[in-house]
Amino acid sequence: MGATLQGILPDREIAALFQAGALSSTRERDGDQIQPASLDLRLGPVAYRVRASFLPGGGHSVEDKLERFALHEFSLEGGAVLETGCVYVVPLMERLALPDHVRATANPKSSTGRLDIFTRVLADHTQEFDKVPAGYRGPLYLEISPRTFPILVREGSRLSQIRFRCGEPTLSASELTELHELARLTTAEAANISDAGIALSIDLSGDAGTLVGYRGKRHTGLVDVDRRAAYPLADYWEPIARRGTGELVLDPDEFYILVSKEAVHVPPDHAAEMTPFDPLVGEFRVHYAGFFDPGFGHSQAGGAGSRAVLEVRSHDVPFILEDGQIVGRLVYERMAARPDRLYGADLASNYQAQGLKLSKHFV
Repeated sequence: MGATLQGILPDREIAALFQAGALSSTRERDGDQIQPASLDLRLGPVAYRVRASFLPGGGHSVEDKLERFALHEFSLEGGAVLETGCVYVVPLMERLALPDHVRATANPKSSTGRLDIFTRVLADHTQEFDKVPAGYRGPLYLEISPRTFPILVREGSRLSQIRFRCGEPTLSASELTELHELARLTTAEAANISDAGIALSIDLSGDAGTLVGYRGKRHTGLVDVDRRAAYPLADYWEPIARRGTGELVLDPDEFYILVSKEAVHVPPDHAAEMTPFDPLVGEFRVHYAGFFDPGFGHSQAGGAGSRAVLEVRSHDVPFILEDGQIVGRLVYERMAARPDRLYGADLASNYQAQGLKLSKHFV
């Protein structure tokens, strides 16, 4: 792979990283592991319950810190339950030997965020979560902390994904405005665009009594992260009805699934990432940043604009969300090349043309 590429690496370039030895794995790659602009990461065969979350920092490997902070080591080969409120670290199957011009960032997969599973990727000697510097050679680990539901995971479960980038692909406000005029990135009548991205607001409008979102129940059964359509929605979620006032009171430390007012569109030659909103505007945050693949909401890929599902949590104090309030921003980045397969069109994508939708585990 040449150093001339600029942007987010598409599927075929991720495959090329494997062929070049820049990406390797302890087990043969899953057939659907490479996404249009990212790679799913798989849990290895062992996990560690740790005393607290940690960063390795400049002088240490993750293994060094595990020797200090691990409370218990256990196998994931036959499956294991991860309890809410606990922190675990799992070595991943994938290992990196990145070229000097390629760096990487990680994020929870959509379904991981919708289950309120807090995950962050760790790499040796790093001082930030979810960021892997250019030229990094070494193992990857996943910190996992289920927040609402206990979960069942096993070796090979995929909770997180990683993107590879070259150069500086992020669009400026002026470039984003130009792309919006060309490709209509949001259905908002007056798009709120800044260097921080394009604003997403919350949809709380509509008739009293209709469904506006869900709140996670406490003390539920577990969720097997690899099972689809296996759990009754009513056992895990409390539906929230609109009150007709365009407002919703967020209770502290409760987990909510809501939806954006705007439908959004990611053109095939771009990728996007949702970033948590500035906490200075309210005592809440969209809890999980997330990757949006090329083709998300793209009409030719079966999307015709798709809403962004928002995982929202209030901190410390109750907070009143109002209809149309900004809750996050989408940052757009150029792809180094158009992917061979688009989200929705060529993949069995779970969330294309979505509205308010829980993760694929519930029926």
